[in-house]
Amino acid sequence: MKLKFNIISAALLMLTGGMTFTSCNSEGDDFDYNKAGLFVSGTENNPVVKFVVEDTPASYPVTVQSTKKVDQDVKLTLAIDASKIDEYNKTNTTNYFCVPDGAVELENPQVTISAGTAISTATTVRVVNTDAFEEGRTYVVPVTVKAVNGTDEPLIETSKTIFLRISRIINFYSIQANSGASSNYIFDKDIPLKKLTYEVKIYPQGLSRANYPQRFLALEQEDESKSLLLRFNEANSDNKLQVILAGNKFISNTEFENGHWYLLSFVYDGSTISLYVNGVLDTSIGAKIDEIKFKRYEMGMSWGGYTTRQFFSHRFCELRIWDRPLSPSEILGGMAGVDPHSDGLKAYWKFNEGNGCIFKDATGNGFDMDWSKSQRDVSENGVMVPTPKAAESIVWVKDDINKVAQ
Repeated sequence: MKLKFNIISAALLMLTGGMTFTSCNSEGDDFDYNKAGLFVSGTENNPVVKFVVEDTPASYPVTVQSTKKVDQDVKLTLAIDASKIDEYNKTNTTNYFCVPDGAVELENPQVTISAGTAISTATTVRVVNTDAFEEGRTYVVPVTVKAVNGTDEPLIETSKTIFLRISRIINFYSIQANSGASSNYIFDKDIPLKKLTYEVKIYPQGLSRANYPQRFLALEQEDESKSLLLRFNEANSDNKLQVILAGNKFISNTEFENGHWYLLSFVYDGSTISLYVNGVLDTSIGAKIDEIKFKRYEMGMSWGGYTTRQFFSHRFCELRIWDRPLSPSEILGGMAGVDPHSDGLKAYWKFNEGNGCIFKDATGNGFDMDWSKSQRDVSENGVMVPTPKAAESIVWVKDDINKVAQ
């Protein structure tokens, strides 16, 4: 399996749901959607629809359709109903937020399907500002049909509300991998994990299909046991990712490519380890893992002379540790970032500082890293040596590559 889409395109994928309608009438007088009734345009396959906001004010037209032409004028009233978000989140295990007060307006909420037609005039949703939007949150505007007059046709329940998912283009910082920065940070406290999700974003640049490992990350207990180890091209695996989690090994189905952003999500639910690539399930294997006590982060491959021999050129950001398994919809919802106060998020390094060598834990749980206090096994003898100069090799980048639709 070869993935050719990047984070920007993947972040715009919507959760599958709703109903699938099929038009069977070439004349267009009666639209056969398998169900007769009224529905908000665009919700036929999925009620969640992308609304790109590059600048404010930004507008989105919302219309209502009938599955057949109406005999007389049908008048409908639409409204923004925040309670619909709670309902959707509970049903679909998502974590959407309603836009802050004053950020959105609904113009012309009363629309009409004129006699002899099947689609209404449009109401307009206007996002007037995004100043109060919090980074990492996914905002939606739920527009629903509140009242219908002039017809006995029912509202199709699963399509009477459209959720306009605000998609903002974000230009972000990341770290450019450098072998001189390869080292470890050992925290003064651990994170106990019986179930977990580990996540990281990477932008490969050095994939070459060479028959040697390219290791780039490890999340470990202090003694390096029960690690998550990630490396490409182990045993001539043709640009596939080898994953080792607490001794459980597998190689991805995805054949990765240079020049694309990937969100890697590793989920352990108590019996299964799953890898998701850009929100899509890649591999699952059965496993039984006792509690992991995360306490150590390795950037690159830091052991002895392997800093250069197994160096992998890439960019990275958005490293997250959760103490629960995320659902597929939650993973997909976090393509651009997540709310630092999300349930179960124990540590979160955005790597978006843009300068210096201190990486802040966005959760506020106290897992900040000062890379001038990193250390590594320089002599391959098990003795950890302070590596303050590793901090001098941290390289920050922010350019047109580092853009994502949030």
